[in-house]
Formats: sequence, C-alpha cells, structure tokens
Amino acid sequence: MMLVETTTVPEAALPLSDFKAHLRQGTGFGEDNVQDAVLVSFLRAAMSAIEGRTGRILLEHAFSLRLDEWRRAGEIGLPVAPVASVAAFEIVGPDGSVTVIDPDGWRLVPDMQEPRVVMLGAALPTLPTGGHARLAFTAGHGPDWTDLPPDLRQAVMMLAAHYYEYRNDTGLDAGCMPFGVSALTERYRKLRLSAGGER
Repeated sequence: MMLVETTTVPEAALPLSDFKAHLRQGTGFGEDNVQDAVLVSFLRAAMSAIEGRTGRILLEHAFSLRLDEWRRAGEIGLPVAPVASVAAFEIVGPDGSVTVIDPDGWRLVPDMQEPRVVMLGAALPTLPTGGHARLAFTAGHGPDWTDLPPDLRQAVMMLAAHYYEYRNDTGLDAGCMPFGVSALTERYRKLRLSAGGER
C-alpha cells in the first residue's frame, strides 16, 4: 500500500494570523510579515505531526492510494479519515493501461474511524499480475480552518508554537509531543484491536 498526497493545503487556508496572535507577536510594524514563511512551515509541520498521530487529515486535499493486493473480501479500507469523496477507482495493468471501475458498482462508507470503499453485490476486481489498484480521493474535515473541531485547532496551535519556541534546540527527543497536545489528540487516535483486546 502506498499513500501519496496529490495536492497540498493552500497557504491561504492556514491560520497564519491566528498563529501570530497565539504567539503574541506585535503588529503594526513595517516588517509584520518577515517571519511568515517560517511560521507557515511550523503550522504545516504541526498539522503533519497531528495527522500522523491520529490518522485524521485536518484540512481537505487530494490523495492517491496504490494497492498491490487486496487485504479484505469485498471492500477496501482507506488509511486516513475523514474521506469526503472518492473521485476514481481504477485498475492499472503492468503495461500502464487503466480500467475504470464503474462507480455504480461501489460506494464510499465515510466512517470517522475507518472509511472504506465497499463493492455493491460483486467481488473486488481481479488485480493483474504486475498490476495494481489506484484510488483517488479527497480527505479532511473541510477546506476551511473553522471546519476543524476546536480541540484539533488548539492542538495545532500549541504544537506549532512548541516547534517555534524550540526551533534552535537539537536536544529534544525525536518523538517528543507536549502533554497538552497529546491530551487534545488522544480521543482521535485509531483503536487497534487484537485477539487480546485493544492495543
């Protein structure tokens, strides 16, 4: 399985002015925007870290999922949530030929923990030797910052501020996540079930 972002969140959708206010940066000076590029990079890094921790995509953008084998009968689990729409379901042959799977033969189940594409009255199509399946979809809570739940918005601000404040510190552990951010994002983490119960 290989998941690739095919578009990025536009800079205009990022809460740059809110982040400046969160950092209590002064305004009204001639060089108000001198750090904008740095602040945007910290916002993107914080969003990416929270998405990695929770499996939740924050702001809507497009993805492409490649599958070289089926893991379940009759459905395809999508690795991130929430999924707003699936634009295409295709089988790609070893020669690069593309077969579009009829949209009337499947549907998106937009679950907040595990969205999936489910076949309607048919098995998943056969994958040719050396070929793969490709799904194009859009995931995220919405296109605007205000579409995010308040606790995820606050977690992004806190983590981006943490990155900003410790930007020159190389001694922090690579897996360091401030407690407040962990607490705010904990309920969004995917449940993993095994024979012995939740893990």
